[in-house]
Amino acid sequence: MRRKVKNRNKAGIDPIYNSEKIAKFINVIMDSGKKNTARAIVYGALDVIKTQLKTEEPMMVFEEAIKNVGPTMEVRSRRVGGANYQVPREVRPERRLSLSFRWLKDAAGGKKGKPMHIKLAEEIIAASKNEGDAVKKRENTHKMAEANKAFAHFAW
Repeated sequence: MRRKVKNRNKAGIDPIYNSEKIAKFINVIMDSGKKNTARAIVYGALDVIKTQLKTEEPMMVFEEAIKNVGPTMEVRSRRVGGANYQVPREVRPERRLSLSFRWLKDAAGGKKGKPMHIKLAEEIIAASKNEGDAVKKRENTHKMAEANKAFAHFAW
């Protein structure tokens, strides 16, 4: 069993949307310590979501996208008797959140030809509708866990 993590660094709370998740997402988007650029990208994406979907709450779309992208099961490699097995494990909530952030960022960054805030907004909208590259990544992870269910008894 894992030991308890004593003191985790808190990301703080985002001043505009008053959300800790947005503050964490800004830190994930941030590259080379350029936090203002990351803020501009995330806030720009949320503004694009607000205008495209004509909704007053882009946070609801963002929350739905995170919920749809976050995996519940994943495979972890485990060495037993000289052989490596892909053992399906349940994903802890903190890891689920960080994986969904990372997959949204990677899916948006993999597209070409548009500014990052527009690509990110499109990926968040697609993920909130249960489609897009980040959701596809989650489905592939679940398929791997399902295919290796026979090795679940190695998880201890």
